[in-house]
Order: sequence, then C-alpha cells, then structure tokens
Amino acid sequence: MSNTHTPNDLPTEQGASVTRRDFLKLAGASGLATATGTLAGANKARAATPDGTPEQIHLTFGNDPRTEMVISWASLAQAVNPRVLIASGHERKTTLHAIQRTYTDGINGEIVCTYHARLSGLQPGTTYTYEVTADNDSNAGQPFSATFTTAPRGDVAFRFTSYGDLATPNTNWVLSSPQSKFAVAAVERFQPLFHLLNGDLCYANLNPTTQPEVWRDFGNNCQTSAANRAWMPCPGNHELEFHNGPQGLNSYLTRYTLPDNGTAYPGRWYTFRVGSVQFVSLDADDVIYQDGAAFVAGPSALVPAASTGNAPIEPGTSLYVRGYSNGEQTRWLEQTLRGASGDDSVDWIIVQMHQDALTSSKTGNGSDKGIREAWLPLFDRYGVDLVVCGHDHDYERSHPVRGCNHNTGVDATTGQPVDTLQPRPVTTSHPSNNTYDTSQGTIHLILGGGGTDAPLDVYGVDAGDGLPQAKVFTKPNRPVLGTTANTYVRNAADALEDAIWSAQRDTGTGYGIAVFDVDPGQSRGKTTITMNYYHAPGADTTPTAEYVLFETIVLEKTRRC
Repeated sequence: MSNTHTPNDLPTEQGASVTRRDFLKLAGASGLATATGTLAGANKARAATPDGTPEQIHLTFGNDPRTEMVISWASLAQAVNPRVLIASGHERKTTLHAIQRTYTDGINGEIVCTYHARLSGLQPGTTYTYEVTADNDSNAGQPFSATFTTAPRGDVAFRFTSYGDLATPNTNWVLSSPQSKFAVAAVERFQPLFHLLNGDLCYANLNPTTQPEVWRDFGNNCQTSAANRAWMPCPGNHELEFHNGPQGLNSYLTRYTLPDNGTAYPGRWYTFRVGSVQFVSLDADDVIYQDGAAFVAGPSALVPAASTGNAPIEPGTSLYVRGYSNGEQTRWLEQTLRGASGDDSVDWIIVQMHQDALTSSKTGNGSDKGIREAWLPLFDRYGVDLVVCGHDHDYERSHPVRGCNHNTGVDATTGQPVDTLQPRPVTTSHPSNNTYDTSQGTIHLILGGGGTDAPLDVYGVDAGDGLPQAKVFTKPNRPVLGTTANTYVRNAADALEDAIWSAQRDTGTGYGIAVFDVDPGQSRGKTTITMNYYHAPGADTTPTAEYVLFETIVLEKTRRC
C-alpha cells in the first residue's frame, strides 16, 4: 500500500453549526453506506434511531496542560449545535461550540462524526465541571457531565499512569477481552493527573469490516476514566487501517486532538510539559523495520463496500509505512530533546512510543533495530530518563542503558553474526533500595498489559546458558507466500541477541498498570520519580479487577536549578 499523501483521504474538519437538512442528509448517507452488501452486520450495535447524543467522551491536553484542555466526543449521527458548557466552582457556565471532524471508513463506508472543543485560558491546578450536549441530544434534559483538573503551576508533585495495548471489553472483536474494562477502572483507582496510552488502542484493523464499531466500544469503555482526566495516546501498528488516509491513521486522527507539533504531520507525534517533566510522544511506525500493521493474509481479498469506491485489497498486501515522514519526525525529535536538555527548569525527559527497542518477549514481537538506529543515539545525547512502550503484552524493565555493543547478535536461522546494536547497560546490579540515577542511562519499560486477550508473558531464554535472550528485527519482514495456496505470512524477527540489558520480567501475568509519582524536591536537591507497577495475577486465564503491587523502583537525580 502507498503511504503518500492523498488530500481527499484526510479527515474533514469544519465548524459544527449545521442545519437540520444537513443533519438528515448525513444521517441518511451513513445508514445507506453501512447497510451495503455483507457489511450490514457492522451496524448491529447502533441505536434504533441514531442522533447527536454524545458518547466516547475523552479529554486530551492542549499545548499547555496548565491552561488548555480539549474535550472530544462522537455521536452516531451528525450533531446539531454540539457544544460544551463549563464552569469552575460557583461560576456561571460558559458555552463553547465544538468543531466537527468526520471521515468515511475506507472499508465499510460508514461516516464517523466526532467533535472537539478546545478550552483555553483555564486556571492552573483548578477543577472544572463541564457538560456535553447538542440540540439533537436524546439526553438534553440531563446531559453528560463530568469534572477535570488542569495541570498545576510550577514544580509540584503529581501522578501519572501508563500502559498500552488496551483493546475493548467486547469479545466479539479480535484481541478484545473483559480485562480491558478492569484496566480502565485501574486508572481511576489511582486517580492520576493524566494517563499515557502507549499505542494499539483497540485493534480495529484486525476487525476490518467493523472498524468504526470497534472504535466505538473502545471509546465508550475509556470514557469512564478519559472523561475525567487527559488520556494522552500514541499510535501503534494496529491504528494503521487500509484506505483510511495517509498512513491509515484517519480513525485515530479524527478522534484525537493532540498538542501541535508544527510539522506537516499533526497528531502523529507531540510534546507537552507538566512541572519539571517534558513528555515526548512518538510514532515509531515511521522508523521500525517490523511490518506489523494492516495485512491481508488471504486466500481471499478484502473487499470494501461498493459505496467507498475503493478497490479490493489483494492477499499479500500490507500497510508498511516505514520512512513516511522522510526524517521529519526524527529532526523534530532532536530539536525537541535539545530544547528540553538545554532548559535548566526541565529535570526529566520521558518518551512514549508503542514499539520497543528493548524487549525479550519470546511469544511477542521483539526488539526493533530501527528504533535503535534512529532514536537511541538521541536519547543518549540529550539524556532521556525513561521510555514507556507497549507492543509486547507483558511487563519488562531494562537496566539503565547508554550506547551499544556491535556485532553481538546472530541470525535466528543461520547463526551467522549480525549487528543488532545491542544496548549497553550502565550497570547490571540491582540496588538494595531500588533507586537508579537516570542521568547515567535511560530505563526502558514495556507496559503492554492493558487488556487484550493475548498476554505475552513468556520470555526468551538462551538454551546454552539459561540467560535472557531477545529477538530483534534488523530488516523488514514483508509478506511472503505461505504453505497454503494464495496465503501469505510475515516472518518473525530475524536475529537473536543476549538480553544483557533486561533487569526485570513479570512471568506471572501479562496484565498491569504503572503508576508514577513525581516529587520535584527542593532547589539544587534531589528529585525523584517513584514507579509502582501493579499487575493482575490470574488475569491470563480469568479477567480480574484485582491489581496488586509487583515492584517499586525510584528514579533519582539532582535538580538542575
């Protein structure tokens, strides 16, 4: 599949002041498209009479989390006069009209309507109450309401949480599991200021004829938390969908309004700051070797609804977008990291992405040399403290790493030497107080235990010495013919290396949530981030709401000012 820009494929954004005639026209078109051919089943979860009732409500930070918040939602038909009413304390409610953003799903032809209200001029560290409604909201008498709190001003303590690979609670969808509901509830249990969602949000591209419905179930599940606090996502390989815009990201980009990055690729990567911590969110699909996005294995083609006008997608086709930004993301990343590293008021740099540079999962995907080539040298140069990922559905923590060892890997088939750029641990000891100075090296966390039905908590072991071993993609694994006629496969990672950088692996369950407490400390003194990882024993076989402490580590360094 091509990864070039096609302007007509981009989501459509416009003011949301529509006439009732426009509303009826769009609602009718949507109903016709989803009833086409064998795709009628995609409409099974729809209400009897779709209207503008808000659902899938979620928050994201604007460019400045202290003063800006974006409230986003969807409706089953086009909303008439969609709006937010907001107030702080006993203030009078202020009305803000939303911007409408739509796209037509490239496989089943369904028109998806989303809305975004950007709130600015807010007060730091302040709790606001808001309502979301529309003229054709069936709950207009008692519209949806919730509260959120803006980020604090200055260097104060705060909490954030993180995991990736969430899926939905609806087991009709591939890779979904009831554990997804418990994972969202876990965020609320810990009451963070915000949550980092590390890619592979709902796996809609594994359910290609019903993608909008999968996204809907995901959004409504997340709403129980994401309507109360910002959920800050990054795209993963399962956000890339056939015929859904450049890089296949229309479903993702239509639903989320994220901080501006000042490039030709809005929403795909961004940065924001809370207190003395600079957060950087990346799209690793741009640099990885692994081909892991939308794929037609065969033997039959994937045939879009006739209403889309899109051609069938033949067996052996994959949506491979490595290099789509032509280096623009990496140039932006270096500029962003250089700015943060040179700012004495920034003590911590934390990077979020989906795919992994350091993972030793045996049953999962593996590490990717593409990230090691493009970004790990920048992390070293500018002192990134922590990287949080998903992709492999488990928990793994690295030792602090800096630099790499060359020619230490082997080809997984032939055993011949391969340069995997093996990350070099600064230390392999385990401090008695579990405290690490990340000014000496970057710690990588695999937090892929959101809520899929495929936990991957089995790890690689070298049969010769019993030590941890990792798979590594060092080249693309494009589709090749399988053993059955007209079927295709994508091979596993091509190389192996000793995982000398692996410090901790959770072999008990693939599910969990990381809770981070930032303590800014005193001027010229120590600042810390305490990470408590809670896992869900037994969830690999039976979904559970019980998350218990697995390990605690402390990241510590001297404040810069």
